[in-house]
Amino acid sequence: MSARNAAPRIHPTIPVLLGLLVAAAAGLAGCSSQDDDLQTFITETNKEAGGRVEPLPEVKPYQTFKYSDASLRSPFTPTSPNAGNANLRPDAHRNREFLEQYSLDTMKMVGSMQQSGQIYGLVQTKDGLVHRVTLGNYIGQNDGKITGITPSKIDVREIVPDGLGGYIERPAALALND
Repeated sequence: MSARNAAPRIHPTIPVLLGLLVAAAAGLAGCSSQDDDLQTFITETNKEAGGRVEPLPEVKPYQTFKYSDASLRSPFTPTSPNAGNANLRPDAHRNREFLEQYSLDTMKMVGSMQQSGQIYGLVQTKDGLVHRVTLGNYIGQNDGKITGITPSKIDVREIVPDGLGGYIERPAALALND
């Protein structure tokens, strides 16, 4: 073969390197366009006039308070509202009445009647039965004793725990439902 007809030989790794170089250049060109938007935003923001910052408000000095009622009861210790009547307890030895098995809020007054000079209240339980009650009867699950009956309501005095190991009296009532 003659030296004239022979084509120069290219090393096989050169085309691969050229391809990688072209790909890297294209990748860098794509990244620069995102930075151009950021640079434009920064330039425009720097051209705007800056705002004024208002001064901080004046801090008022703390004024101390001296608690002069140290001899009074501490508001952080619980006291029983029934402290004067430590003997108040439900009577555990008395026989329970029929209406004490129902909660007071499940019963309703449906009327009243007077017979031989005595007034009776008519109470309906949640099962639909109507019962006749009079003064001194017990009703509800909190040892509720009937203390008054009028044509429009039945007054009850309940004995409930006070949360501190004692008991307190609480008024309750059943009003006539229309």
